[in-house]
Amino acid sequence: MDKNKIIEALNALAQESRLDAFRLLSHYEPEGISAGEIARTLEIPQNTMSVHLKILQQAGLIHSNRQGRLIIYRADMEYFFRIINFMRKECCGGEPEKCTPSLNKRK
Repeated sequence: MDKNKIIEALNALAQESRLDAFRLLSHYEPEGISAGEIARTLEIPQNTMSVHLKILQQAGLIHSNRQGRLIIYRADMEYFFRIINFMRKECCGGEPEKCTPSLNKRK
């Protein structure tokens, strides 16, 4: 994976509202949820939420498509798990099994 893309994705998630939005979107997979519903659920003004969603989308973490008058957003869980797997591989000295006990303890 491209390290710059990983840095961009992690930076996007390093902000509370964007992390909350991504987490919310992950709960609505695979159907997705509208931008307005995300803003209402997280109690964030729609124009502010639009900026956050754009940043997440530019980072490759979410995708959108228009359904009638609504824009539906979906988390790209495949990309997210690729980032997680990259981190496990790279941060565990190329031996991801070393990370597994630590990950299991956090449940």
